Amino acid sequence: MSTLKKQAARGQDSQVLPKVPVPPLKQTLDTYLKCVQHLVKDEQFKKTKTIVEKFGAPGGIGEVLQKKLLERRDKTANWVYDYWLEDMYLNNRLALPVNSSPAMVFPKQTFRDHKDALRFAARLIRRVLEYKSLIDARLLPVDVARGQLAGTPLCMKQYYHLFTSYRYPGLKTDTLKVDMNTASSTSEHMIVACKNQFFMLDVVANNKQLNETEILSQLEKIMKMSENAEEKHPPFGILTSDDRTEWAQAREALIKDQTNQDSLALIESSICVVCLDEPCGLPPSDTNRALMMLHGGGCERNGANRWYDKSMQFVVGMDGVCGVVCEHSPFEGIVMVQCSEFLMKHITGSPLRMVQPSSARALSPPRRLLWKCNSHIQALLGASGDRLQRLVKNLDMDVFTFETYGKEFIKKQKMSPDGFIQVALQLAFYKCRGRLVPTYESASLRRFQEGRVDNIRSATPDVLAFVKSMADEGATFTEKMKRLKDALKAQTDYTIAAITGMAIDNHLLGLLKVSKELKMERPDIFCDETYLASNHFILSTSQVPTTVEMFCCYGPVVPNGYGTCYNPQPHHIVFSVSSFWENTETSSAVFVKALNESLLEIGDLCNSSAAADSQPTESSQTARQPHKSGK
Repeated sequence: MSTLKKQAARGQDSQVLPKVPVPPLKQTLDTYLKCVQHLVKDEQFKKTKTIVEKFGAPGGIGEVLQKKLLERRDKTANWVYDYWLEDMYLNNRLALPVNSSPAMVFPKQTFRDHKDALRFAARLIRRVLEYKSLIDARLLPVDVARGQLAGTPLCMKQYYHLFTSYRYPGLKTDTLKVDMNTASSTSEHMIVACKNQFFMLDVVANNKQLNETEILSQLEKIMKMSENAEEKHPPFGILTSDDRTEWAQAREALIKDQTNQDSLALIESSICVVCLDEPCGLPPSDTNRALMMLHGGGCERNGANRWYDKSMQFVVGMDGVCGVVCEHSPFEGIVMVQCSEFLMKHITGSPLRMVQPSSARALSPPRRLLWKCNSHIQALLGASGDRLQRLVKNLDMDVFTFETYGKEFIKKQKMSPDGFIQVALQLAFYKCRGRLVPTYESASLRRFQEGRVDNIRSATPDVLAFVKSMADEGATFTEKMKRLKDALKAQTDYTIAAITGMAIDNHLLGLLKVSKELKMERPDIFCDETYLASNHFILSTSQVPTTVEMFCCYGPVVPNGYGTCYNPQPHHIVFSVSSFWENTETSSAVFVKALNESLLEIGDLCNSSAAADSQPTESSQTARQPHKSGK
């Protein structure tokens, strides 16, 4: 066993990782100006520069706030964690589906009948219990960084949140509760949603976990119970799909009745939710399966067969549309990926070994969760359903597989696949809009205690120079290639800064939060038009690579933006592009077309450059005309 693996297998609770640093104030302010200068008008930038210089001046407000942040770093395991969690998730009032909760879309399953689907669900539940046992015993091998600065051990704390978290809605801010006590986190039930009804599935009987046959038998009982029209309750899950303040108000109305309180308590303390979905009636394309995972197709399909506050919802559709929907506040995408890959490898990798029915125990039947409804709650259910329907109609999703090349081709160019794809995304946006915009790319901070993410601002001055050169008919291969390499270097430099805790977004957020705690008037730097625009991420991107066939998707983070998740494979790249139909500036199909052109053009540039290197006389030829794209 290698030393690295020995370190990785050691008890995760004894992990001693460094604390996330507080970057030097001057460094952050200088980087901030560099990040925004080319994205705002000259006049606006002059104003911003004056404000920033005043903020960072000796003896100025910036120094006071920086000192407080450094003190906070000394006193806490992670100075930015709570600030970031509130700002990124808990204070956000938008509905969780589409706006916040990402989904992992599994390969389309081929079920001959509902029994096949339930068998798949039973196997899934068994594997979830196995994975949870590994987490509870702290037996998962410690993750090690890949890509830039590979080999560093990573914080494992997010894994402990997978099956122990619940996000409670609040009128002004939500509350994330995580039960970190392993003795009490041995929750012994899951919630199964079927035909918009909720059932409690005990996964332990007489101190022994249920086997696959027993789980299958219980799921069959649940399916039968869900078909009993006389006992049917209204679709209460729809409330969790609503804006957070609306759901908080509805929850207040619900808990006036003890029956509802009891049902909520069972959902809130469950391991996870398993959603047995009806066939969605749509062709099972990648795009349609992504939509079904993100919002369930609204009330007329499976949109109410969910409970969005629970961190893990496993979806098993009778038509083979399967995946997992995650409440994002307790953990990042990579944790969802690792869990999903474990499950899929173990479900599809071994033949179905069902225990003989004779050895199955007599189990008490699953319990239907009961609800008390009145005319006020009935009206709330209707309003929530209408709002989900609007969200469903608004989401413009396009899942696109680029098949000309994948990460192997990019690596052969001695380029970073992530940097390369980020540059292609910038070129695609430039083709559509003729400008660049503030861009968010999540960068993991798991090298640090309780690390979550910071932002890589991919719309650098260097990438702007590159995309302009690609549109310049007079530019040579040599010029374009130099610009591409400069853009990739800038992207790599920013990535390394971000993953080592030296990016600007968390730092600026920390300075703003400290000013609020000190009851200061909001400093000018945070009231400035440039700061507000720089945090309006029209392009929200994330690399979510997998080793098993599956892909991740999510919605845009602003009304006039794109959500772009990508999964680079050896010989192809999967992109999930989302936008909103209600916004006339965006179109997922137009963006995908521009992205395809961009990847082809950059690929051509690399190939032509390689050819030109072997024939120096051709190196100054004018590049092939760029593909035109736009709306």
